[in-house]
Amino acid sequence: MSTRRTARVASMIREVVSSAILSELRDPRIKNVTVLGADVSPDLRYATVRISVMGDEKASSLTMHGLTSARGYLQSKVAEYVKSRYAPELRFVIDDGIRKSVETSALLKDVLPSDSEDEASENDGDSDVEGDDETETADSAVAEPGEQE
Repeated sequence: MSTRRTARVASMIREVVSSAILSELRDPRIKNVTVLGADVSPDLRYATVRISVMGDEKASSLTMHGLTSARGYLQSKVAEYVKSRYAPELRFVIDDGIRKSVETSALLKDVLPSDSEDEASENDGDSDVEGDDETETADSAVAEPGEQE
């Protein structure tokens, strides 16, 4: 199989699963889910759907149980759109990449000095000096036309 076809099928699976989760599933356990992507095996028999769940570990485990119970329905929806001999077997995996990136940015924010605070303190000192220059320039500009009259 060509990699172009597997990429196309993976994209289609991601779209079908995300729209079905958003609009058609009524399971109260499945909420705050984002479908990040799908990976398809070369023979199109298996598809791994990467999801992200907003919330704590309890919410993500409940969501995984809900998606596992709705897997047959989601596979039938995928089978309607993917024209292949076999409908891909869906596997759901929680992707913690977003959560890890948020934690990493929070750690970096705590560790690294804040540039905006340093710049603000430097600009406060500079703006007083610059303000005096601008005032003098404005005063001299006003004084010159008065002297000519």
